[in-house]
Amino acid sequence: MADDYMAKLLGDGEEVLYVDRQHWFVLVRNIFVEGVAVAAVLVLYFVLANFFKEQPWANWIWLILILLVWPVISGLFDFFNWYNRKFIVTSWRVIQLSGIINKAVIDSSLEKVNDIELTQSFFGRIFGFGNVEILTASEIGANKFMTIRDPLKFKNFIVNAKERLGHDDDRRISAKDGPVVQSAPAPADIPAMIDRLADLRKRGVLTEEEFQRSKQQLLQKMAEQNNSK
Repeated sequence: MADDYMAKLLGDGEEVLYVDRQHWFVLVRNIFVEGVAVAAVLVLYFVLANFFKEQPWANWIWLILILLVWPVISGLFDFFNWYNRKFIVTSWRVIQLSGIINKAVIDSSLEKVNDIELTQSFFGRIFGFGNVEILTASEIGANKFMTIRDPLKFKNFIVNAKERLGHDDDRRISAKDGPVVQSAPAPADIPAMIDRLADLRKRGVLTEEEFQRSKQQLLQKMAEQNNSK
């Protein structure tokens, strides 16, 4: 899925989950002027070639086609700009990659993503495009992905990747420190464990039901240990 340049951006163990681009409306909008210019030059050429073919200078009419060079080159430049502008979700980050020769990269760490705002106009819902803005805790503050061709899917991949990253962090903590509830902690440690569970609930790793169940188990263990003294 990842091209050579994209692959160079990835860290060890980082995985590309999803790649998207701007909607084709953006490409059509960008090459509209060039398309009109090409059509105008072709119309002019055929009019002159048919109405003035008897003139002695008629053999030079084809030189008008030189005027096609600018809009064709400009249109190709717009196409490759659109094609190389990619919105990437990895297992660690959300990346904007743009540029044909000179590359520009903007990325936001999933750990610092606070909120994700999706906006779709009436026509955006009909034709399947919209904007996604990621609000982060970094100095940049926001990372905007404009006119994405499938904003709902893009947003869902970010949410799922962030949740997966949180679960991976918790598994690493559990592997290092041992189970939170099923161990036999000292009574003095239990309030700190409840605070940790509350933090996991706040991050969306635990549901309210799971938090309350684990909290009750810890409180019960603390009561049992105090009664055994």
